[in-house]
Parts: sequence; C-alpha cells; structure tokens
Amino acid sequence: MGQKMLSRKHVLQFLSVLSVTAFFVFWQLIVDYGIVPNVLLASPSQVWKLLLIKLYDPNPDGALLAVHIWVSVQEAFSGYLLSLIIGIPLGLLMGWYYVVEEMARPLFEAIRPIPGVAWIPLTIFWFGIGMSGKIYIIWLSGVVPCVINSFVGVRMTNPTLIQMARTYGASNWDIFTKICVPSALPMVFGALQMALACCWTALVAAELVAADNGLGFLITMGRRFLRPDMIVLGMCMVGLTGFIVGVIIDKIEKRLLAGIRR
Repeated sequence: MGQKMLSRKHVLQFLSVLSVTAFFVFWQLIVDYGIVPNVLLASPSQVWKLLLIKLYDPNPDGALLAVHIWVSVQEAFSGYLLSLIIGIPLGLLMGWYYVVEEMARPLFEAIRPIPGVAWIPLTIFWFGIGMSGKIYIIWLSGVVPCVINSFVGVRMTNPTLIQMARTYGASNWDIFTKICVPSALPMVFGALQMALACCWTALVAAELVAADNGLGFLITMGRRFLRPDMIVLGMCMVGLTGFIVGVIIDKIEKRLLAGIRR
C-alpha cells in the first residue's frame, strides 16, 4: 500500500514537471517560428538571458534586478503588515462587540467597494511617488480581506461553547480572547493569503503608474523601451516573489494551527 502511494506521488510529480516543461517548450517554439512576433512576446531563452544581464547591469532602466525586487518587497511587506495590524484586530472586535461593529461598519462598507488602485491619483497628490504613497495604496487593498475574514471567523464560533462559558461565569473579554479568537484563526490565516494577493496586485498597479524603482517600474520601462523581454521578466519576478512569500505564510499557518490543535 505504501509503495502504491509513493508511486502515485512520483507520477503526479512527474506530470507536474512535464506540464511545466511542455509549457515553456511551446512558448519557445511559437516565438522561434514566428507564430507570435518577437516584438510582441519574448521567448523564455531571451527572458533568461536578460535575467542574467540584469544581475550586474542596471541598463536600460537604471537599476539592478535585485534593487527592483528589494524595493517591491519593502513596499509590499510594509503595506501588508500594516493591513494585518489594523485589519485583523478590527475585524475580530467587530465580530464580537456590537458597539465596535456599529461604529466601524458604515465607514468600512463605504470604502470596501473602492479598489485600492482607484486611490492612486489622490495618493500621488498627497504623498508623491515615494514609498509612503504606495504603502498607503497597498494597505487599503489588504485591509479589506483582513477585516472581513476576521469578522466572519468570530461570528462562526460555536454558540454552544459561548453559552457554556457564560454558564461558568466567564466575562465577555474572556469569551472573546479564549474562545472566539482561537476559533477564528483558520479564517484569519485565510485572510493572510487573500490580503497578500491583494497587496501584491496593488503594489504592481501603483508602480506601473508612479514609481522610480520596483518590479512594476521595470514592467513600465519595458513598455516604454518596446522590450517585451523586460516586461515578461518583471511579470515572472512578481509571480515568483509572490509565490515564495505565499509558501512561507502557508508553512507558518500549518505550524501554528498544528500547535493549537495539540
């Protein structure tokens, strides 16, 4: 039985590698044979060549690839952490205390439908094109899923547990901290992944409009210089960086939830 499971796992891994390899081969061939003109799409080999060049050559956009990645990661994490610090406690408190919900929900519902990127023009007026403006846009995009998931997580707490705690004389604060917050953790960790995706999308959008460094800026400069290889390289770095951060968050989530279940 164990050997069958192991064999099945190897087959699935092989299929995953095969599908990715086939994708890149197909991509390379349609560019090499002119099915898609090279002025519209760079081949994987061209993107890889540019990646190696950008490790030591800042031209033509004025910065090394590592600088672009570091600037984007700084901005994304600053806005992301700010959205977690504000959004998760606010959502938890809104879910348990009706006074907090009545005070915060009208304003939250008014802001929630507005995408973070819609704030970019005003943000440029307020903060310019520096890091603080992009952090503000990222925070606006990431705080919404944090509030919603935390709020729903508290409201999904088993009412039997709450009633039992009240029977034994637990205070509202004890019920909130010892029952509702642990019960909401799976939803909160779901918010971490959702907020990350929202923050990363908002970051790239902000850098496309107003930036002098970053992966979004790299994509913009590729468009200005008519360099599809720069555009695709920027897109690949955005996807790869976001994937790595997502994996790290997933590992942390599994460890923390496993510790709580013990």
